[in-house]
Amino acid sequence: MPAQIPTEEEVLGYFKKLSNWGRWGDDDELGTPNLITPEKTKRALATVQEGVSVSLARDIMWDATVDVPSPPVHYMVESGEGWASGDKVTSRPNAAATDYIGMVFHGYAVTHVDSLAHFFWEGKTYNGKPAHLVSTNLGATVCSVVAAKNGFISRGVLVDVPMIRGVEWLERGEGVTPEDILAAEERCGFKVEEGDILLIRTGQLHRRNVEGPVDRAAGSTACQAACLPLFHERGIAVMGSDTGNDVSPAQYPKVMQPIHQVGITAMGLWILDNANLDDVAEACRERNRWQFMVSIGPLRLHNTTGSPVNPIAVF
Repeated sequence: MPAQIPTEEEVLGYFKKLSNWGRWGDDDELGTPNLITPEKTKRALATVQEGVSVSLARDIMWDATVDVPSPPVHYMVESGEGWASGDKVTSRPNAAATDYIGMVFHGYAVTHVDSLAHFFWEGKTYNGKPAHLVSTNLGATVCSVVAAKNGFISRGVLVDVPMIRGVEWLERGEGVTPEDILAAEERCGFKVEEGDILLIRTGQLHRRNVEGPVDRAAGSTACQAACLPLFHERGIAVMGSDTGNDVSPAQYPKVMQPIHQVGITAMGLWILDNANLDDVAEACRERNRWQFMVSIGPLRLHNTTGSPVNPIAVF
């Protein structure tokens, strides 16, 4: 039986039904990572058996493509050219290479986390903070990524949806359902628990690697809005996938990005966008083990709405 997609009216109701406003105090800016207690982190450390680490990030690339028209910028402030030949003309006294990097990390290319200042609903972000406190002049004066300055270290669980469904990848415009997550629990022998970092592989990055990039207008897979009540019920701390984390074309005219809009503004859920879950999926299949420790360390970027990250899974 096809999974039921909630109506837009039901999704609009999630803003109140799934709200965590006030749960950790009126001044809280951290949200669901409050569920990563010291005890939870200690249990995550206990999952490490081999000491083998796997990156969950994509390489940051500098070339424009059809799906990344404005890529990050990299240029060399100083290089090694000329030092060996003695033809170097420079005022710098030392032979050293220096880089400059600039980027818009939100979007569909860079692996990053969204802080709770990234999205608004009805003029407010998480915990009722007014949207104007995230300003062009000063940046995110509330709910910035610095709220996560100590990082997230918790148990990660991988839901490999293509493996569960027996396909190479999910189709664009198609969504991951709660039934997919429950099926992964039954097949892979884990249960999504409070404080977990839930990683959901759709195969979209694998498809891009096989077929090449396509225009963003072609659409994207991600979790359906139907997953939000399960995220809230289980008390996950962070969720991430190998996509931008909302199905497109949009399934609702008023709530075009429900995972971000409800997840961030109502639930206080930190979201990991554009992860590379192919390598960790291979590691899980080799071990027949789908849970591991994950460490995510956002940069301490003052008053920003997120940060590039290189999450690490450890088996």
